[in-house]
Amino acid sequence: MTTTTTENISFSVADAVKDGLSKKEKTLPSWLFYDAEGDRLFQKIMNMPEYYLTNCEYDIFQKYKNDLLNLITKETNKFSLIEFGAGDGLKTEILLKHFVENDTNFSYKPVDISENVIQLLQNRMEKSIPDLDITPINKEYFSALDEFNEARTNPCIVLFMGGNIGNFEMEDAQSFVNKIAAKLRTGDRFILGFDLKKDPQMILDAYNDAGGITRQFNMNLLKRMNNELDADFDSSAFKHFPTYDPQTGTTKSFLISQKKQEVNLNAIDTIISFDKWEPIHVEISQKFDSEMINEMATKAGLSVEKYFYDDQEYFTDVVMRKL
Repeated sequence: MTTTTTENISFSVADAVKDGLSKKEKTLPSWLFYDAEGDRLFQKIMNMPEYYLTNCEYDIFQKYKNDLLNLITKETNKFSLIEFGAGDGLKTEILLKHFVENDTNFSYKPVDISENVIQLLQNRMEKSIPDLDITPINKEYFSALDEFNEARTNPCIVLFMGGNIGNFEMEDAQSFVNKIAAKLRTGDRFILGFDLKKDPQMILDAYNDAGGITRQFNMNLLKRMNNELDADFDSSAFKHFPTYDPQTGTTKSFLISQKKQEVNLNAIDTIISFDKWEPIHVEISQKFDSEMINEMATKAGLSVEKYFYDDQEYFTDVVMRKL
């Protein structure tokens, strides 16, 4: 339930919807969640009592902000901090304030595919940390990193927080980490947040909250298609259904058609047929253990330097170094 990027990000909404809903097993990419309304609902999700991830990572940064600074600066006194899927920057602000207060020589480059979110982030940081050297980038992650690499002379620290890596299938997650690692230089670091395997009921509750906010977030996909593709989805004819497999650590969310129906997508001259109880797969959220994380780093040519855990060990931020 976090911001995601895939190579499909270059698709338009129309392309992504037509491609995904035309498959035998219907699917929609999770980046479609994040229009203005989706952004608003996701901010509410992050404040739900069931959504433990926000507080876990917040606690890690509060507790280990100086350890992270010392780790980053032990080899360099000047660096660039690039954050993928920066969102509202609430957690990262802890680190940024600490770095600025300690006269750290660094620049902050938040990257997000949502223009709305990146503008809100910039406004917030300029008020909260006026001395921060910030250059927001409203681009897809790989393009942003390529552009940055063209002229950079400083070491680079890439942040990918909030369990975002879990929004990929495992094969795609490995491919994503491999591609980022390939663009890093020796000594650069990649700091990734991983949601860990834990009580299955706790995990499932985070994707099926009592207040129904996650359901609204998922259903907003249908509203977005109605608004942007002149579609006629009836939200009441679909059911939000999350699942969790404790063996694989995989959470999946579906929108399930509760009746046999046809939906018109008038803007792209397309009709999509649904059987009764046919699902649309809209999200994956992978949970990890240390063996999975270490294997991912090794395959990407990265060395694991440090695990930082919250007090409950629900979540970890892992510092990896390019070999």
